[in-house]
Amino acid sequence: MFSRWASWSERNSLPGIGCPGVYAIAISRKLLSGKSFSWTSDIVYIGMTCAKGGLKSRLGQFESTISGRRNLHGGADRVRFKHKAYGKFVARAFVAIWSVKCSPAVINSISLRAMGRVAELEYTCWAVFHDKFGALPEFNDKAKSPKHSKRKSARAA
Repeated sequence: MFSRWASWSERNSLPGIGCPGVYAIAISRKLLSGKSFSWTSDIVYIGMTCAKGGLKSRLGQFESTISGRRNLHGGADRVRFKHKAYGKFVARAFVAIWSVKCSPAVINSISLRAMGRVAELEYTCWAVFHDKFGALPEFNDKAKSPKHSKRKSARAA
């Protein structure tokens, strides 16, 4: 089950942030911070990670990309194409996570099954979003959202 929404700058305080799992990012003019998760058309990206660093590490990669420091996250690169002003993004971005307790560094049947549930959960979340809104979240749709790094001006910079 998803956590409450947190502002982008407070994402690392979410319970379970060090675990693998799924995350939803919303860009909203409404103040979502502290509110119970709900499916909203403001969700622009749903992602997952099974990495050792958990959701904290993956969202850190998103942060590095959206801020323009390093290009480590493909979805964030698509978000950055449209939301070029980092400060405006941070002011309107919220995140909710669904963490799954497991040990990605340990290769055994328990951890492998847990990581498989994370991957399945991401697809399930995409399906629920699609059922509710008739499409994938904006920046999960690779055909409709170009990457910032692929812009001619980005390559020249």
